[in-house]
Formats: sequence, structure tokens, C-alpha cells
Amino acid sequence: MKTFGESVKNAFVLAMEERDYKVGNFKIETVIADDRNQATEAVNVATKLITQDKVNAIVGSVTSKCTIPISEVAQQYGVPMISPTATNPKVTVDKGKRKDYVFRACFIDPFQGTVGAKFALEKGWKTAAILFDQGNDYTIGLKDYFTEAFTKGGGKILATEAYTDKDTDFSAVLTNIAKLNPDVLYLPDYYQKVSLIGKQAREKGIKAVFLGGDGWDSAEIDWEAMDGGYFTNHYSSDDPRPEVQEWVKKYEAKYGAKPDALATLAYDATIILLKAIEDAGTNDQAKIRDAMANIADFQTVSGKITFDKDGNPVKSAAILQIKDKKQVFVTSVAP
Repeated sequence: MKTFGESVKNAFVLAMEERDYKVGNFKIETVIADDRNQATEAVNVATKLITQDKVNAIVGSVTSKCTIPISEVAQQYGVPMISPTATNPKVTVDKGKRKDYVFRACFIDPFQGTVGAKFALEKGWKTAAILFDQGNDYTIGLKDYFTEAFTKGGGKILATEAYTDKDTDFSAVLTNIAKLNPDVLYLPDYYQKVSLIGKQAREKGIKAVFLGGDGWDSAEIDWEAMDGGYFTNHYSSDDPRPEVQEWVKKYEAKYGAKPDALATLAYDATIILLKAIEDAGTNDQAKIRDAMANIADFQTVSGKITFDKDGNPVKSAAILQIKDKKQVFVTSVAP
């Protein structure tokens, strides 16, 4: 997780330096803290930032397991916060109740399922089978929303098969799926599990196109097994849009590496917050929150941002393809 935190910190610093730590008539002072990806530490850090350092707003945290408890602290104290990368719906909504001081720059897990289905239908694929981890909210969310959008758009789900995170042999379910011959095999899981299933699926003679979500985004995916597969992601450094190419150049010049999706979303989150402060024209936290909620069609690296009623951005997703041992940008798909 160290690289995740460093990407986010680097991008935050770059956004602040670009603006010379100023927004409107305000000089911005920053305090950077590490929650060590532990929920208890996250609460302690957030409480200290608010009660002792007296911060007016927070950019963070990285993972959902830390951001959810931090969001409760921010809401309690009335401090606006925006997470760059925490995708769990509970970050901004708890038991159906909106935490109105909390926003995010990334789309939420279920959104990817919808976008994946839309892409599949646009490619003319009519039938799909799905394998998902029954104990993981991430894969369940993607599965549910893919199913809903795919069937609504006229597609047909031929099989939905559950497994547990301990399973390593998928031959029985894949034998059944091979007989059904679907156009698409939707695999909404992380790269390790997806690689395993993909390899076994090809061994069973399944010809379906593989499709999945941002859990595939790893250099350690089985490039050979997953070759030709597509997945939804937050951004691609190969996206030809000028905003993306300018950002990649800036980040590379400063840090000597291409920015990953986490760095990109952290940069976006920071400039969104600065825009809200500028629009509010005050350090009054309720007014900053209101200005953030009212942001519409704001151009960021990962797309134009408008917030929905739950503080989630409505924006496009990138579709990438696994091809010749690399990720290739294919297109952007709007919700």
C-alpha cells in the first residue's frame, strides 16, 4: 500500500505547488499525515488534524477502510473532505443517510458494472456469463450493476456463478459455461483471481471475451491468459485528451514516472477542493461544502466532474484492453 500513499501525496503536493499554495485571497497551509492504512489510526489522525491542527478541509484518505471512519469524524465536526480514491458507497452515505460534508473524486464500484455493460452492448455482444466472489462487496456490486444494465439494454445473462476467495479450481462451473458459449465472461475481481479463472477458462475452450473492473489494473496480471480482455478503469495515461497528456508530462518531469490512477485522482481531488474554496470565497466550512456540491462540468484530468446527490462524481470511465503484455487505451464511456 506504500506506493498508493506515495502517489496520492506526490499529486497533492504537485497541485499545491502549481498554485503556489494560494487560492483566491487565501494562502494555503498543508499538513500531511499517514494513517498507515489502519482504521483506528485513521480516526486518530483525522481527529488530531481537525481539533489540534485546525484544518479547514481534508483531501483523503486512500482506501475505503480508512476513509469511511474518517468521513464520520469529518461529518461530526463539519469539515469538508474529498477522498481521491475510496470507492465504497459507504464513504458518502451511511444507512441511507447522506454525509453532506463528504465527497470523492473517483467513481464508485457499482458504476463500473454499468459502464462495462454499456461497452459490451455497444460492441454488439448479446450474451454473458458472470463469475463473482460471494464474500466481497466489490465484486458483488460490479456483478449486480453489470447484470442490471446488460439485461436492461437487451443482453442476456446465461449463467451467474459464485465462488469464495479460497477457491482455486473453477473447472466445474467453467465446463458448464463452455457449453453455453457466451459472448462475454464478466470477471469482476482482482487481478490474481481473474488471472486464475481466465487461464482455466481458456483451457476449457471458452472463447468469450473477458471483461472486468479496475481490480485488473496490475502489472502482475497473467498477460497471456487475459490477452484480448477489456476492463473499466478511472483513467489511462495513454488517453489522447490534452488534459491527460499535459498532466502525464508534468508528473513525469517532477517524479520521473508516469502517474497511476491514484496520483491522477489525488490531483483531481485537490483541484476540486481548491475550486470549491475559490467559489466560496471564504474559509467558512459550510460554504465550502455548498460550493463543492454545486460544482458542475468542472474539467479535471480524469474527466468533467459534476457531483450527484450523494457526493459522487458523474464522469466517464476509461476502457483498457490487455494486449501484447500491456494495457492499451480503447475509449471513454460515459455513464
